[in-house]
Amino acid sequence: MKNRVKEFRTSANMTQQQLADIVKVSSRTIISLERGQYNPSIMLAYRIALIFNTNIEELYCLASNKNQEDNENEN
Repeated sequence: MKNRVKEFRTSANMTQQQLADIVKVSSRTIISLERGQYNPSIMLAYRIALIFNTNIEELYCLASNKNQEDNENEN
C-alpha cells in the first residue's frame, strides 16, 4: 500500500528507530511500512498519524490506493 510515512518521518527529522520506539514496533516494521511491503493495523496507522498531526487517509493515501485497487479489479 502506498503511503507517506517516510515523507512525514523525514520532515520531522526522525529516524526509523525513533518512530518505531514511539509506536512500540520494531524498526523492521517501519522499514516495511515505508517500502509498502506491510499494511499496518488500524491502531498502528492511527498512532503514526497522531504523531505527525495528520489523519490516516492522508498518511496512507487511501483515496489513491482505493482508485488503484478499483482499476486493478476492473481488469
